Amino acid sequence: MELFIAISLLLPLLYAIFQILKPIFQRKHQHCYMLAYECYKATEDRKLDTELCASIILRNKNLRLDEYKFLLQTMVNSGIGEDTYAPTMVISGREEHPSLPDALAEMDEVIFDTLDGLFSRTGIRPTEVDILVANVSLLSTVPSLTARIVNRYKMREDVKVFNLSGMGCSASLVAVDLVRQLFKVHRKALAVVVSTESMGPNWYCGKERSMMLSNCLFRSGGCSMLLTNDAALKKQAMLKLTCMERTHMGADDEAYECCMQVEDDLGYKGFRLTKRLTRAAARAFTVNLKTVVPKILPLHELIRYKIASLRRNAKGTNSQRELEKVGVGLNLKTGIEHFCIHPGGKAVIDGVGKGLGLSDYDIEPARMALHRFGNTSAGGLWYVLGYMEAKKRLKKGDRILMISFGAGFKCNNCVWKVMRDLKEGNVWKDCVESYPPKDKVNPFMEKYGWINDEGLGLSFIRLD
Repeated sequence: MELFIAISLLLPLLYAIFQILKPIFQRKHQHCYMLAYECYKATEDRKLDTELCASIILRNKNLRLDEYKFLLQTMVNSGIGEDTYAPTMVISGREEHPSLPDALAEMDEVIFDTLDGLFSRTGIRPTEVDILVANVSLLSTVPSLTARIVNRYKMREDVKVFNLSGMGCSASLVAVDLVRQLFKVHRKALAVVVSTESMGPNWYCGKERSMMLSNCLFRSGGCSMLLTNDAALKKQAMLKLTCMERTHMGADDEAYECCMQVEDDLGYKGFRLTKRLTRAAARAFTVNLKTVVPKILPLHELIRYKIASLRRNAKGTNSQRELEKVGVGLNLKTGIEHFCIHPGGKAVIDGVGKGLGLSDYDIEPARMALHRFGNTSAGGLWYVLGYMEAKKRLKKGDRILMISFGAGFKCNNCVWKVMRDLKEGNVWKDCVESYPPKDKVNPFMEKYGWINDEGLGLSFIRLD
């Protein structure tokens, strides 16, 4: 009887202790470490120099002189250099009539090249992968792209696979967040994320300016990365995910429609970028920062910024424009050492840099990634990260804020903590010594800079 009473009293106590310790044990398995990543680099015959860019523009017979001038002006002012890469079907002049084999060949090249490099770099076998996520916004096939990967590498029957489409440039962090959530229920797991975009079949061959912009900005590229929550692999990890915030403005019609895949009046399919994009990005970024800032900055900086904000409000400067620049006056460097900004375009990079009060040093990685590789959509962030690593900027304990924007409209930001000094070779190893370029002359500006002179026309260009 006494034993029964003791057990009856002990069980509630043990249950209470278990409930107290349960969150601690759960958090132990909810870490998200990055073991490695591999960015894609195309072959030299796929480079887009000034001559090739101009010839691709001029072979579009739907364009008039005004459209030619608009495209050349965009190239001149884009911040993109001569070493970016285009899909094979565009280089060979088949962009107006793409085929499914063309589309799949483009995906296979990027995906399998980066995965081969990832498995070789880490020594992890494909059969050890527990979770596989692929994000390609503009191509959805049957069987799926993850099925192609499983078939190619003969992965296990119980591998968990996910295909993300329509997410735009911010899809990579959506995929990482999906893995982070899955890690809560799958212990000691290995996850692979593949981020790229289908460029060739979605090359725009019409004449609407808002849709021609994508041809000037987007380039071939992509990245594969290996993540884990296995604490036993912590010492091998490059980065640890400490914070992730996702903001979706899709309920707002203006934000929803600013980046959209559509067909023009002539039936040409393309990706429309409107002038409302920057405003949508500013609003989404504002909402996101309000959530993420309290998690990454010290208390003294939050108090200082709050006092400064109250003073600005008292002076009547709290306009909509001020709200869209919520980062103004906020010293993010009190909690962040490096800023990995999506290289979506010169205006995006400069706008984020100005809004957050960042220096040229802070936004240099994004500018150089845009110059060297262009806007590679969801893969772009990892080229920026690769630049920081190649320049030996990333030291143990440093914190990296990743900032991304995508169709929907979305703003997804996260913070990584550097687990060890990073100085390994990557996609930048053959060219990083020449960046930033000592010669600041833009090759497009040097050859086509005259296009900005309103007094000149294009009447002398031969359209044959």
